[in-house]
Amino acid sequence: MLEIQFSQARLPEDGAVALLLADDTTLTGLAAALDERLAGAVSRTLASGDFTGAAGCTATLLSPGGGLSRVVLVGLGKEAALTAAVAEKAGAVAVRALAKCADAVVLAEGPAALWAPSVAFGAVLESYRFDLYHTRQDEAARLRLARLAIGLDAPEAARAAWPALKAVADGVFVTRDLVSEPANILTPAEFAARAEALRADGVSVDVLDVAAMQALGFGALLGVAQGSEAEPKAVIMRWNGGAEGDAPVALIGKGVTFDSGGISIKPAGGMEEMKTDMAGAAAVVGAMTAIARGQAPVNVVGMIGLVENMLSGAAQRPGDVVRSYSGQTIEVQNTDAEGRLVLADLLWYAQDTFRPRAMIDLATLTGAIVVSLGHERAGLFASDDDLATRIATAGDTTGDQVWRMPMGDAYDKLIDSDIADMKNVAGRPGGSITAAQFLKRFTNDVAWAHLDIAGTAWASKGRPGCPKGATGFGVRLLDRLVRDYARV
Repeated sequence: MLEIQFSQARLPEDGAVALLLADDTTLTGLAAALDERLAGAVSRTLASGDFTGAAGCTATLLSPGGGLSRVVLVGLGKEAALTAAVAEKAGAVAVRALAKCADAVVLAEGPAALWAPSVAFGAVLESYRFDLYHTRQDEAARLRLARLAIGLDAPEAARAAWPALKAVADGVFVTRDLVSEPANILTPAEFAARAEALRADGVSVDVLDVAAMQALGFGALLGVAQGSEAEPKAVIMRWNGGAEGDAPVALIGKGVTFDSGGISIKPAGGMEEMKTDMAGAAAVVGAMTAIARGQAPVNVVGMIGLVENMLSGAAQRPGDVVRSYSGQTIEVQNTDAEGRLVLADLLWYAQDTFRPRAMIDLATLTGAIVVSLGHERAGLFASDDDLATRIATAGDTTGDQVWRMPMGDAYDKLIDSDIADMKNVAGRPGGSITAAQFLKRFTNDVAWAHLDIAGTAWASKGRPGCPKGATGFGVRLLDRLVRDYARV
């Protein structure tokens, strides 16, 4: 991870510098001193119109003189519109422009200084790379920014605020790493082992094996896993940061470490992307990392169901009927609608065992939500308006944005089965909604929300703060959400 330091603002003698500028800022202080040192190069760049100061825009001065190797101007937009999100973007684009420097200094004066921790947060998120399996690195990869000093007049407040943001960045990186791993490495057993590492952060972790889940009656989850040689696991993580006896918030994640579709096999094209079908579980582990390292003052339970959905002579068949932990029976009409089966047992177990104040599940559940919302927002389905509002607010605040989708009895009736209590699919129309209705049948009267992150867990192209690949979607939202509950 990129090393961040907050230091007293000063012009460095050499190296690379990023200067944060609003579009209506007059050069003063260190910015004016830098311009003078560079014989007016900064002011000439501003006058040229090549740099407007708009949020996220940059201009790079290579070998500008004055002992400096590179000066990057980074736009903040109008001072009155400066927010944490704008500051994060500035930090991210600064890192992009400074990528080939070993270390650099960001000068944050005026209003920008108030948002220095957010600048650092965006810079760190942008610095993420998953190159574990590259055996050769080119020169550009070796010349990667390793240290970033952010200079401001009073760094103490930024230093105090940084650990909480650093904890969230840690959680995002954990999630990105998990989602990026290939399925031959990240088996259910390996995933469970990585979740167990949370014990070092003060999280209680229990792992349920096949025998334990059979004894409990996790028939829906085990049915998904029966075609694979990789044994399934269920992991229960508990962070007790709130008062003893306070009801926890429950976070529940779908962890299909590879999804072939089972007997209802997927098309070959793009099937390699199905290693990411555990992104919901990864988000829960990342969120638990952020919550624990950030010492969130609230009780949280994280649960993940880890399975591999494969074909074999033992695989679940279309038409099979399984009995879930709740006792309800399910006709499995399509084995590629497996994530909801995994979540069904976990949802009932969570509300039955921990009596949570709210349950939020995350899953790359349906392609239908991608058709509905694209890759910009996750689908939000909820049984409780207050919970839905909290999630939407947390999403807007952190950038993990959601859009609430409808639910109702008419959709629920579509999953009634002729031979069991319900079936796991109801056809293509409203597919993400009927999937959510299925999950709702395992929540009783507990406030519940479902986040369908199929369109947001992976990015086919990068954007500031989120390089191409695993996004870590959900970690920031969940961390903010549980902290919001701590204030109730």
